[in-house]
Amino acid sequence: MTDTFKGSKYALATPEEREFELRSHLGAIWTGGRLFIGMYTFMLASLAFAYFYLRSSNNAELWRPNHITAPTYYGFFIYGFMVLTAILAIYGQWRLRKGEIADWQVAGWTGVASGLIALFLQIWEFTRVPFYPGSSGYASTFIGYAVMNIGTIAVGTYWLETTLARSLRLRRELGEGAELSSSPSAQSFRANVASMTYNWGFIALGATLFLVLFYLM
Repeated sequence: MTDTFKGSKYALATPEEREFELRSHLGAIWTGGRLFIGMYTFMLASLAFAYFYLRSSNNAELWRPNHITAPTYYGFFIYGFMVLTAILAIYGQWRLRKGEIADWQVAGWTGVASGLIALFLQIWEFTRVPFYPGSSGYASTFIGYAVMNIGTIAVGTYWLETTLARSLRLRRELGEGAELSSSPSAQSFRANVASMTYNWGFIALGATLFLVLFYLM
């Protein structure tokens, strides 16, 4: 993304054309981030529909035999690390806006570590569940949720890591404090950070809903 504004066409364009291209680029980042949330919402809604449909129908009393449940302690640890990653992303962006780039870097890399721990725990939980995937309605929907959550954590953590990598690259190219400069690459970087942070906040909200459904209800 930092190479977006380095091509010969951009360099030879008029100031008005460069400004229009930059505004379009930043708008695309904003729109893309919100579209991702929309698609993610549909995915969560489909899982929630399956959960409540199977629970309400409870055919042959096979929704949740003997009130089986996934390991609750794993669920709370996974949820805790996901929320911690979201909080660190939000805090990091807030500090970046204040001009504290070092705080942004520390919060970001700590968030990456937290996301990786959540990802590991979500995968490891498969070895601890007391049921087979198709043994009941609850088991089937939980396995579907766990697979979706693995993808969610992996994508969210990767997005966070790439924003940190872009920050380091900006510094190498433009010098200290490049993240706060008015250069097109820096503006693109800040728009990407904002979109990533917004998405992590929504991921935390979705995780709260399914923590209640699969571990507390």
